[in-house]
Amino acid sequence: MKILTVVGARPQFVKAAAVSRVLREKHTEVLVHTGQHYDETMSQVFFRELGIPEPDYNLEVGSAGHAAQTGEMLIRMEPIFEKEKPDWALVYGDTNSTLAGALVASKLHIPVAHVEAGLRSFNREMPEEINRVLTDHVSHLLFCPAQKAADNLKLEGVTSGAHIVGDVMYDAVLRHSEMADKKSTILDSLGLGAKQYLLATVHRAANVDDTVTLLNILETLSLLSETVVFPVHPRTRKAIQAAGFSPGENVNLIEPVGYLDMLRLEKNARMILTDSGGVQKEAYWFGAPCVTLREETEWVETVEAGWNVIVGADRGRILNAVRTFAPPSPRPNLFGDGNASQNIVRLLESETR
Repeated sequence: MKILTVVGARPQFVKAAAVSRVLREKHTEVLVHTGQHYDETMSQVFFRELGIPEPDYNLEVGSAGHAAQTGEMLIRMEPIFEKEKPDWALVYGDTNSTLAGALVASKLHIPVAHVEAGLRSFNREMPEEINRVLTDHVSHLLFCPAQKAADNLKLEGVTSGAHIVGDVMYDAVLRHSEMADKKSTILDSLGLGAKQYLLATVHRAANVDDTVTLLNILETLSLLSETVVFPVHPRTRKAIQAAGFSPGENVNLIEPVGYLDMLRLEKNARMILTDSGGVQKEAYWFGAPCVTLREETEWVETVEAGWNVIVGADRGRILNAVRTFAPPSPRPNLFGDGNASQNIVRLLESETR
């Protein structure tokens, strides 16, 4: 079996590392990196830490508007698919790289397998929502992390090929959590101990591209009496610099961190504030209360379990959550048993023509 895997952004590197490890035990994988995330802190460090093989193709698309970036991916990917003639195109998540890979494959009549299928925010203003909906509707195999994702697909009339396999990010967390404890020195470098800080991440367009919203979040973090560790996405840093804003002394703006450092920060944070879907789940797995800086989430299971609270960018709601939010115990097992990668490979094998 020959699989052509398309990745381009840092969350996809984590997911692909888990699946590729299992896939390459018996099968051939051709890895295409679109270059959507391309600098050291957003790309290469993940390949090193996670043991991902060097890409067979790097499209080096880089940053651009949605149409230009996606269009360039389509142009550069098509001859690769035609040359490699894979049995499956494997795509992850909800980025422009996801959609581009799915569209090229479907136009060439190559079956598409989508990891993290069925997620819905029900907010069509999110570019990610458009990407995931369109990708699901051209996919032959849809790998859902949990029951709600499968239910979402069913509501849209997608039932054939949908399978609940668990979450591949949980596979990665189980594999690398202990390694992060041993290898990461991030807490020492920041002079922090366990539960002595809040962790914040912000990168979604709705929070970053609107200067008023971004500054409101930063100003709110600056009002807190606790240290806030804030690994800053390059796009977010550019927006902060353009606004000329300097946060309070309690907010420590640091460079983006690698996967192991991020796991260590999440595991030891008193609370996590984020607009990232992946970080919401990792917070749950590590037992860190999560405050989601959006008005909705695809990971509603974490909210229903009482470990995630939705506050948007509203100052009062953020402050209240940080000061009063106390999740219950225990945490139910929501996203599989850590064998999602094996489930995915098994289904690919059984469905290969």
